[in-house]
Amino acid sequence: MIELGMAGILGALLATASTLDARAPSSWRVYFGTGGPSARGIYTATFDGERGRLSAAELAHEIPSPGFLALHPDGRKLYAVADLPGGPGVAAFAIGVGGALEPIGSAPTGDGGAAHVAVHPSGRFLLTAQYGRGSVALFPLDAEGRLGAARIVRHEGGSRVVAKRQDAPHPHWCGYSPDGRFALVPDLGLDGIVIYRVDESAPAIERHGFAASVPGGGARHMRFSIDGQFIHLLDELALSVTTFAWDAQNGTVKKLATVPTLSEEVKAKEDFNSAAEIVVHPAGRTVYTSNRGHDSVTVFRANPASGALAAIQVQPVRGAFPRHIALAPDGAWLLAAGADSNTVSVHRVDQRTGELTYQTRSVVHVPAPICILFAAKD
Repeated sequence: MIELGMAGILGALLATASTLDARAPSSWRVYFGTGGPSARGIYTATFDGERGRLSAAELAHEIPSPGFLALHPDGRKLYAVADLPGGPGVAAFAIGVGGALEPIGSAPTGDGGAAHVAVHPSGRFLLTAQYGRGSVALFPLDAEGRLGAARIVRHEGGSRVVAKRQDAPHPHWCGYSPDGRFALVPDLGLDGIVIYRVDESAPAIERHGFAASVPGGGARHMRFSIDGQFIHLLDELALSVTTFAWDAQNGTVKKLATVPTLSEEVKAKEDFNSAAEIVVHPAGRTVYTSNRGHDSVTVFRANPASGALAAIQVQPVRGAFPRHIALAPDGAWLLAAGADSNTVSVHRVDQRTGELTYQTRSVVHVPAPICILFAAKD
């Protein structure tokens, strides 16, 4: 038997952790947020990470229009923006055996329906983005994950570059810097990201800065690079990704470059095209965006030193209107939700190139899926 010693053991563990191919296949619980007349609420399925197969989706909890979903950092609670009896708001659930969802409370936004929800890494609060009302809502969370009353922060203005779409602010996503010190909210109407400083103890957010994207781009969703040095912002209207360098200490950005998700020639052939979701591979080497109308996913190779993106593949999703895509936690699979086709398809991720291959006969029926959320399987 070879004696590695502590240094050798640590080196071996780090090498294993950094190589996705060395990770053993696993399985996960998957939840689907929905939004359409054919859907009855939040659905769930199991995903076999060895075979790349989803089980048939089942209704986990009946609730109107549970669009976007988010997990608590402890992985045992789930939050959904939805239509509540008292008006649009957030519903909270404890995750039980078999993926069952047990309601633990709800609270209205008090300012219209939310387009997105994200829980702070501390678990002390969550944010929602109200696209229609131009606001962000902060909900305190107690030790059991129950929601407090919403506190509203409003955006102002509008770039007015694209008529009717940008005459007012439209927050579309909310999330946090890797260290949790800042909250970031892309706003389609403002063509950029509103940056807030987080007071975790209060909890509260205070406007800190703004990252301007391309005029008329329509900032929608964003992701940090794995090392936290770059932000990749998806521009819905322009179908492009704008990359920024992120100064983690000061919470400031520098715009670097913008690349299209589809060529102008391809976009001209469709009656309607818009970019919807962006995700970053856990190895950090590839970025994926979904294209509604064209019904595809664009794969970008990411330069870890410069943050530069280069498109290497456009993959059909085998569904209609992919509002959302999600990567399995190990990065081996990508799921694409066809909101108009009532389907979710599975695509294998090449661990060397990041390119996608459709997993034959892997499409499952989910009513009007608009959000895919992976969780630990019990």
